[in-house]
Amino acid sequence: MGINRLSLGVQSLHDDDLELLDRIHTSEGARNAVQYAREAGFSNVNLDLIYGVPRQSLSRWQNTLNEAIELGAEHLSLYPLRLEGDEPLYKTIERGELPPLDPDLSADQYEMAEDILAAHGYLHYEISNWAREGRECQHNLVYWHNLPYLGVGVAAHSYIHGYRFANTRNLDSYIEALSQGIPLVREMIEEISPEMELAETIILGLRLNSGVAADDIRARFGVDLMDAYSQEINDLTCLELLESSASGISLTRKGRLLANEAFWRFLPESGKEG
Repeated sequence: MGINRLSLGVQSLHDDDLELLDRIHTSEGARNAVQYAREAGFSNVNLDLIYGVPRQSLSRWQNTLNEAIELGAEHLSLYPLRLEGDEPLYKTIERGELPPLDPDLSADQYEMAEDILAAHGYLHYEISNWAREGRECQHNLVYWHNLPYLGVGVAAHSYIHGYRFANTRNLDSYIEALSQGIPLVREMIEEISPEMELAETIILGLRLNSGVAADDIRARFGVDLMDAYSQEINDLTCLELLESSASGISLTRKGRLLANEAFWRFLPESGKEG
């Protein structure tokens, strides 16, 4: 059917971490899934991994990275653990049964990943994503360039003709709509103003290690990036979060750790208030 890339939500290769994260699979199950994907003919496999997990030491994180490399993953997506108030792990930490999340340790784990994966030939092409040469995720590149995309399936998100919308998360409603040939229920729909589109294009583009090209912004929006955001660019350059030249802007290594500090500055005032 033309599907040539498989992304697996492995999250961890340690069973106690998976238990903490309330996952239903085991580390052995994750390893088997990679093997089954290979046997099924997939030659482009991504593994999602989470760092910043309570009691996840630097050495344990290093072991996870090394094993992911040994599994031959062509692509790795690494995300810091974030918790919401209604999640069991959040409540466990609140009760003092586990240590709180440590942002400094998470930063050390992130930088360790940068160094280890670079040494093994992975291209760090986006804040949270690494790939073997030529194996960058094409869908995500479209997303990070803020171009139109269509999501198909339950809870799938799309961005078309200035609107961002999501299908219903209710499987029964989704199947009923398809079987009866009626319009899908939208979980969310949002109109994106031209001002916000520009801001999002810059913010999403900064997630890429290649950064934002001034020529691309000028061609798409008729805006001189360096003039329109001269104050923001100057401030962030002084903070060593941003590198700039006549051709465009990109985050520094420090900036990738503190990306949100850079991103919000490019939002329109209405977006900052929201």
